Amino acid sequence: MAASSRAQVLDLYRVMLRESGKFTSYNYRTYAIRRIREAFRENKNVKDSAQIQMLVNKAKRNLEIIRRQVPWYSWMSQLHPTLVGQHSLLNTILKSTVTTDLFKKGPAEHENPMSDWICI
Repeated sequence: MAASSRAQVLDLYRVMLRESGKFTSYNYRTYAIRRIREAFRENKNVKDSAQIQMLVNKAKRNLEIIRRQVPWYSWMSQLHPTLVGQHSLLNTILKSTVTTDLFKKGPAEHENPMSDWICI
């Protein structure tokens, strides 16, 4: 691996770890850091420059995902702390009284589901 390519990979590794450390949830933070370390360890012996570039591009895409998710999870944890980290967020929403009432009633009984909601 060329020196510039090595420096680029190490810089990307550090940035990914730093960004993952910003997750407010301990579980998300430790999972992201563990996965980053595992992925870089798995590929530390790759010598092919084309494959290295492909892996660097993949890591950059993952870094952008982390950068998008960190503020979202922070916002969600402030909004409703018990829902963050649970895989049943969609189930919780679907089981709420508003949505279950909408699904129980047929279209003829409830033509405009938004009419019951208060809009400010």
